[in-house]
Amino acid sequence: MDASFLISVDAEQSLVRIRMSGFFSPKDIARFTAERDAAHLQLRCGPNQHVTLVDIRGMQIQLQGSVAEFQKVLSNPRTAGKRIGFVVAQSLARHQLRRAADGRVAEFFTSEDEALRWLTSA
Repeated sequence: MDASFLISVDAEQSLVRIRMSGFFSPKDIARFTAERDAAHLQLRCGPNQHVTLVDIRGMQIQLQGSVAEFQKVLSNPRTAGKRIGFVVAQSLARHQLRRAADGRVAEFFTSEDEALRWLTSA
């Protein structure tokens, strides 16, 4: 399954919503990162003051090189928000994501509602 993603911004809530699915190559990750960075320009909050909801329930297990690339994306202090909530299926992908998100204020949920409650509770 080819990589696909959808990014939207709720500027009022300083919330970035991302839905990802499929299998990501390095080119897909670069395209995703560029579009995510462009979406951040719609935010009205200060730098690093947004929260992000990422739904990866449709994502496939990734190659180790892709996990390492996502780790670089997630560890970039220039684009990091206050919190990131991941909606995940129970699978090996969850373990890959934990490794990629190491060092971030991140939690993992099985429902979007739970993730949103956590993201907006601070």
